[in-house]
Amino acid sequence: MPALLRPALTALGVACLVSATSLFSSGAALAQAKQQPAPAQQAAPQQQQAPALKQIALTDKQVEGVLAAQKDMDAITEKLPENTAPDAKVIAQLDGVAKKHGFASYDDYNNVVDNISLVLGGFDPATKKYVGNEAVIKSQIAQVEADKKMPAKDKKEALDELNQALKTPAPAVENKGNIDLIAKYYDKLVAALGDDQN
Repeated sequence: MPALLRPALTALGVACLVSATSLFSSGAALAQAKQQPAPAQQAAPQQQQAPALKQIALTDKQVEGVLAAQKDMDAITEKLPENTAPDAKVIAQLDGVAKKHGFASYDDYNNVVDNISLVLGGFDPATKKYVGNEAVIKSQIAQVEADKKMPAKDKKEALDELNQALKTPAPAVENKGNIDLIAKYYDKLVAALGDDQN
């Protein structure tokens, strides 16, 4: 998936770890890309600020819609060149897929994905229990620090990214019912959305 669409943070070499910092705003980056000027006039992707998340109470239908749409969405986004904002034709294709799977628009789909990612990022991958985003990041830091096989350069990069994530925490989950709903679909969501980390 193009870097513009990739999550903001990944723990290099720790692909099994899923956090909101690695999943949050995967859709927001693309939604924002629609509003950006031509690539030559854009700031570097790392400097772009994602729009604030509009938290919603999720439903089974929305989560199932995201799961059903993911394969079609990936088929479109994987064809995009690295660091390139999608054009109007691609946005129209993504909008069509979103509508096919029960969303009002691609922006609506993105908001649901971002809400799912916010909650999903607070789950401990080992226990599959919700512990909160900060606890997950601290656990990732401990795992990276303990990894004796990770090259020093990769370890430093991963630790820098994770420590930065601690300084800019994800917002608190406002709709506590979303936690139980995401727990119900945890394995399917990690399989569908977790691929974005690589």
